[in-house]
Amino acid sequence: MGQDYLATKMANTLVTMLILSGPPLAAAVVLGVVVGFLQAVTQIQDQTLPQAVKLVVVVVLVITLGPAFSALLLAETSTILDEFPFVVP
Repeated sequence: MGQDYLATKMANTLVTMLILSGPPLAAAVVLGVVVGFLQAVTQIQDQTLPQAVKLVVVVVLVITLGPAFSALLLAETSTILDEFPFVVP
């Protein structure tokens, strides 16, 4: 178990993290642009409106995608913990 193995495991973990954080982040960005455009069109100057809307959408998205996210995270964690004794000299 060399440095190549550890680098591969770290890369796989980072990819898993990106997969898990991608949908909520993308939803927040798209919603922020849409709400910002609507605020510009209607000339609403309230700064809490986009934050509240983004918060609600991200929470709903995390709740709905939670089982899929947790299965992916559990698989990655299980793999790391199962292979840990072989990594440590």
